[in-house]
Amino acid sequence: MSKPNADAVARYLVAAGEALDSDPRRALELARAARARAARVGAVREAVGVAAYCAQEWAEALTELRTARRIGGDAHNLALMADSERALGRPAQALRLLSDPGVGRLDPESRTELFIVIAGARRDLGQLDAALAVLARGGLDRDRPRPGSVRLWYAYADALEAAGRTEEAASWFAASAALDPDGELDAADRAAALL
Repeated sequence: MSKPNADAVARYLVAAGEALDSDPRRALELARAARARAARVGAVREAVGVAAYCAQEWAEALTELRTARRIGGDAHNLALMADSERALGRPAQALRLLSDPGVGRLDPESRTELFIVIAGARRDLGQLDAALAVLARGGLDRDRPRPGSVRLWYAYADALEAAGRTEEAASWFAASAALDPDGELDAADRAAALL
């Protein structure tokens, strides 16, 4: 890739990153412009995939994230891929991603996100006990919270509540809230509502 082209691609990607939270559609347009100039670069395809995911363009997100994975081999976007499958109404396809060989190489937070999405797919299929089992694999040791435990424990509490196990749900919502001093999740309110 020529230096002028590389510079243009970089500008598009930076602009897409800046727009991602405030205007995902604009971010997707910018990422697509980068792809038009550098379609064989894994990071570009990943950027398009993430932007498409944020813009709720599930099929495009899945295509781009798969392509980025083929180019670069990194599995860190498996949760986004699984969630895109769910959004497309294919929870069984999402479940298959848990057996991907790259799962074992995920960082703890990416792995936790994947467990949360897979548990959601199990719930989509009416398999609440299986959802709880998947979340338990993510780590339920209150004495040793892991990266992502606040969200994992919240999802576990939510599934417990759906299963009618309100006392346990309240306890896990409280545990999640204890790891969330800024109150990004409504775990404290959910715990209080169940008591």
